[in-house]
Amino acid sequence: MVARRITGGLNAAHRAWLRHPRWSLATRGAIAAGIAWYVGLIAPAPLSEYPYYAPLGAVIATTSTLVRSVRDSAQVTLAVLVGAGIARAADAFLAPGAPAVAVVVGAALLISGWRFFGEMGNWVATSAIFVLILGNADALEYVGSFAGLVAAGAAIGIGVNLALPPLPLTPTEDALDRLSNVLADQAEDLADEVGEAETLSVDEWNRRRQTMDRVLEQGRRSARRTREAERANPRVRRHREWTRRQQVRVKELETVAASLDQAISLLMDTGDPVDLGDPLRRSFADVLRALVKLLRAHAWDPDRQELADRFDEVARSFTGQARQEGPQNDAELVAGALAVALQRAADAFRR
Repeated sequence: MVARRITGGLNAAHRAWLRHPRWSLATRGAIAAGIAWYVGLIAPAPLSEYPYYAPLGAVIATTSTLVRSVRDSAQVTLAVLVGAGIARAADAFLAPGAPAVAVVVGAALLISGWRFFGEMGNWVATSAIFVLILGNADALEYVGSFAGLVAAGAAIGIGVNLALPPLPLTPTEDALDRLSNVLADQAEDLADEVGEAETLSVDEWNRRRQTMDRVLEQGRRSARRTREAERANPRVRRHREWTRRQQVRVKELETVAASLDQAISLLMDTGDPVDLGDPLRRSFADVLRALVKLLRAHAWDPDRQELADRFDEVARSFTGQARQEGPQNDAELVAGALAVALQRAADAFRR
């Protein structure tokens, strides 16, 4: 009994750890910063006089994926050196004061836009200000210590990432779940309004489409972070199937989002709402409700394939009904286009 409780507690703690990646990030950052501080203290002079710069590099390296931490470390080290060079050049020609600060900051901000710096460009201005204000006593000593300790801290952060590589699978899963639920809500509302022949509000649906686009972009960003975190990450071997399913799911939901957006455009963006007629309306609503059941199913649900087959079946039925008499009026043309959009979504789940 006691062993079962301990095991259950450990499993619960592990699930909580996976669901809150900020805890892992904080742990890696704290370990790397502590080690970097100690290394700064025991480093030879003059580095040991500025140990507080080493944790800066450690934090920069541990707040990103394994591959990105290497790139960020190189970018921030170069940014520090470039900023220091700007400050020393200004100090050689300008007297200390507001004009020198203005020139240094202006030049640093211009150069920080260089594409190589990426997201680390703000360190050019930060380094320039530090060196200009604090490095007057012994410029070369300060610049070397600043850049050297940041680089050393970044190297320590990279080492911690190698030992505890981040793999944000759970946040990506949560983002995809949110996207799936938003798409299900949109499809369900559309089915209710079409099925009951209600008047569609263009403004309201445009607002909902904006929400759908925003959540879709969040899901894409999370998936991109996961793909980046997979590179050179030994943890991927243990979660290969999970990562594969997430990438497949991203493609499925992107296709559904595009299909729903096209359906809403076809029904609403023609000036006046399109009346499909009772048979086509009911059939279209049935397809949407089958899609809703599929979207609300858990990604690992063993019955999910049956729901996908059902969605494909009703989509094909709607397609046959839309093509039965051929395009004779606007409603039937719209129905044919809707059938193509829905069948594309069904094909995505079948693949």
